[in-house]
Amino acid sequence: MTFDPKTLQYDENGLIPAIAQDHASGDILMMAWMNAAAVSSTLATGRVTYWSRSRQAFWIKGESSGHIQTLVEMRIDCDRDCLLMLVEQTGPACHTNRRSCFYTALRDGQEIEIMTPSAD
Repeated sequence: MTFDPKTLQYDENGLIPAIAQDHASGDILMMAWMNAAAVSSTLATGRVTYWSRSRQAFWIKGESSGHIQTLVEMRIDCDRDCLLMLVEQTGPACHTNRRSCFYTALRDGQEIEIMTPSAD
């Protein structure tokens, strides 16, 4: 079956959540938003492209930082309303210079930082 990005279930703003996961380690790296054009661009180029809600513009991961996400495989959840990007991540995924955006754990009612920023 040929894939058409229009068959996905986007929210009222035309966006769908996309979770980036390291294809080799299984680490969850980040979550961002995509629209149909970002999905199409990602599939066409192999460079993961998101939609920045704050800038109202496309954002190719690593475009300015050099911390590139290369698509290995895109997966669609059962309701077609969330995407999983299996990626090869170059450098940190988070804008805080951490490997993952999920660097705060809740343990015994306390927020604990479990990952420090990268030195690069």
